[in-house]
Amino acid sequence: MAPIPLQRDTVQRPGTTRAGGVYGPRLASRTSLPGIPLAPSAARRFVRAALAEWTGLGVPAAVGFSDRLADDAVTVTNELVTNAVVHAGTTVDLVLRLEEEGGDEPSAALVLEVTDHHPARPVSGDEPAPAPEPGRAVAGELPDPAEYGRGLQLVATLADSWGITYRTGLKTVWARLPVDDWSAPPAPPDGEALRRGLRAAEILAPAARRTERDDAVWDSRGAPAFLAEASDLLAGQLDEDLVAAIAGQLLVPRLADWCAIWLEAEGGGPAAEPRLARVWHSDETGAEPLRTALERAPVTLPAGAGSGPVPVPWPAHPGHPADQPGEPEDAAPAHPGGRDGAALAFRITAGGRMLGTVLVGREGDAQVPEAVSSLIEDFVRRLGLAVGAARAYTRQATISRILQRGLLPSKVADIPGVTSSLVYEPSDDGVVGGDFYDIFPCPGDRWCFVLGDVQGSGPEAAVVTGLARPWLRLLSREGFGVGEVLDRLNRLLLDDAMEAAEAAALMVAAAGGQQLHDGTQSRFLSLLYGEVVPLPDGGVRCTVASAGHPLPLLLRPDGSVRPAAEPQVLLGVVEDVAYESQVFDLAPGDTLLCVTDGVTERRSGPLMFDDGDGLARVLAGCAGLPAEATAEKIRRAVHEFAERPPDDDVALLVLHAD
Repeated sequence: MAPIPLQRDTVQRPGTTRAGGVYGPRLASRTSLPGIPLAPSAARRFVRAALAEWTGLGVPAAVGFSDRLADDAVTVTNELVTNAVVHAGTTVDLVLRLEEEGGDEPSAALVLEVTDHHPARPVSGDEPAPAPEPGRAVAGELPDPAEYGRGLQLVATLADSWGITYRTGLKTVWARLPVDDWSAPPAPPDGEALRRGLRAAEILAPAARRTERDDAVWDSRGAPAFLAEASDLLAGQLDEDLVAAIAGQLLVPRLADWCAIWLEAEGGGPAAEPRLARVWHSDETGAEPLRTALERAPVTLPAGAGSGPVPVPWPAHPGHPADQPGEPEDAAPAHPGGRDGAALAFRITAGGRMLGTVLVGREGDAQVPEAVSSLIEDFVRRLGLAVGAARAYTRQATISRILQRGLLPSKVADIPGVTSSLVYEPSDDGVVGGDFYDIFPCPGDRWCFVLGDVQGSGPEAAVVTGLARPWLRLLSREGFGVGEVLDRLNRLLLDDAMEAAEAAALMVAAAGGQQLHDGTQSRFLSLLYGEVVPLPDGGVRCTVASAGHPLPLLLRPDGSVRPAAEPQVLLGVVEDVAYESQVFDLAPGDTLLCVTDGVTERRSGPLMFDDGDGLARVLAGCAGLPAEATAEKIRRAVHEFAERPPDDDVALLVLHAD
């Protein structure tokens, strides 16, 4: 696949004048990349080319760029663009700026901005959302990964500060990297500036470039520090490809000139081929040839190989131009990893299972020093634990998604004379939630609707949901009234038959590797259950009952809002309870809103969304809106109430009388 052609737009603004002279021009380079897998590679080339161009201008701060700063900028760019491509899939805009700050202690920083066109949350209004304050997320103070994603841990480690800015239709992730040891030196003579600029351009240009290794640092302090850093970065990652990406960047160039990581197919048989998940090279131009060579001739370890290093042949480059008569010898390197060197392979294992292989290469070495080899072996053990944990999470999340789909109706019924809109957003924690819903017809020209929330989550909640929803349908179709349906469901939840069914279901879940509690969990269920009967003159008659559930709200066309039911005890708590229902007419233009506590108890610090009748105030502003617009407005208000995504299932049902 051909590389993406880059179009770079560099802007040079006048220098900043302060006492003592002009600190230099303000530089910015920008480009746009398609949302395809080649975008990260193109972004890396763009950053190196931009830095090389800036150093050629002789700007003091740019001339002061170090190899480490360039590597960090490329690494951060790669992660941000990769995240944007994977999670958004849209065109990615990349901006690289050089910022200089005056004062008693002048400083300079590289600022990277990666913008996609599929924001994680909607933003009301046309004005940009306020940018996060610098330092809002710095290394060692990373927010809850549920808020921004696990991959940004690497960005937070390398950047001085980073944050996310939301605009209408856009999301920008920015990172600030300080320029090393820069003190706003006076502008050097023209010839000296040119010499420095050319030297820096040579260092930073996307040509073959080698970062010198220093094996002496892996002493009694350096090796444990590296392993501790690796453990911190790998721990908690929930995607095995992201684990492989981080591992490659940790190994290269500190311990090797290049590395490749294969991962075994999850649950694959003996015939399943491992896939080449990641190739990382200290020389940007060497990555693709190395990948090509390894795809043609993957490394295969002997069956008896343990976790220790296994020497393997240096990968050759088949079809290399130097092997063809008449081609110049220097057209390309004889081997993708360099002309000569040592290569070692390591098994990735966890819990006695083979998960993949790591291959590392060191150019110019006859053999890898024993201290380095042992350090890589220890690192690969940690890599195995991280890959195993990521796969366990993926399995659990997959089981939960399948289970969730089976517990919820594939389609809800249409109610004559009523337009309905349903929003259901399970929390993104990989565990099946306890919220459920249903709308179904019953004999006698009746339609019933349900919105429930089982205490807890996971298999225990799934058991209750999987039994309560069909019981509700059965009792409703048998002709029981609203209150009677809740009475009987309450007794069923307290019945020994429920315990037997629950125990059987939990045994099945345990066989699938799910972590279970000790069996003493309660089966509390909050439920809003209603019955709708169309009226001859328009509108419908509603009969509803709430059992420990947020009360439904009735919105009139004039904007007035009132509760449409009375609070009653949860189901599954008290055996001898008689549930009562309330009856009212939903006239044309009226709206009934039903929600779970994922809406009312949405938190922002010490505050909850429904404090001070917050939900009723938002609903009052929906007067005159159709059902779908009302549901969307409520949903957006819930998301915008706090910066973090909801940590509980969000479910709401809107019924609007036509």
